[in-house]
Amino acid sequence: LGSSVLVQVVAAMGDSLIGVKGKDFVIVAADAHEAFSIIRLHDCADKIITIDDDKLLAAGGPNGDRRQFSQFIQKNAHLYRLRNGVKLSTAEVANFTRGELAQALRKGPYQCDMLIAGVDEGTGPELYFLDYLASMAKIDYAAHGYSAYFIWGLLDRYWTKDMTEEQALAVVRRCVNEASQRIVLNISAFKVKVVDKNGVREVTL
Repeated sequence: LGSSVLVQVVAAMGDSLIGVKGKDFVIVAADAHEAFSIIRLHDCADKIITIDDDKLLAAGGPNGDRRQFSQFIQKNAHLYRLRNGVKLSTAEVANFTRGELAQALRKGPYQCDMLIAGVDEGTGPELYFLDYLASMAKIDYAAHGYSAYFIWGLLDRYWTKDMTEEQALAVVRRCVNEASQRIVLNISAFKVKVVDKNGVREVTL
């Protein structure tokens, strides 16, 4: 790999995404660091966007791909709602996203890893894991990035079915602390959002 490509790959994998599904909600956390090449720009980036006021899409990857593809999915979901008078479900947004990643994979792939979360009437909370190779899985907890090497074990150990929001936040807090202490990259600032039947809100750890 060329040096510029290698720096991009390291920067993309340096993004940290965490998702935890609870009884009637989903918590999504993403690091707030923005970088270009080897330069750290700021620590207030929001890598979690809202779709239709009741779904979350968290993305990690190179700045251009992450921003462009996230907004592409967001605007297409809004366009569908305007044209048809009905919102896409969380599963439909996830499958649409996976289809676009798969189509781009053989043309000009997006280097984006994503988590998609939402709470739909009748189906309850859902969390989807997607990677840049267009793999998708519906799961109870997830992590992306280099920090995932440390976080997956914690999620497997501490996640429980029907956990409360306070319990889920405690697990996310534990994951953030572990990533901050263990990984060689400085990952210290995180944004955390919760989606439930009342919509989306930002919380602090």
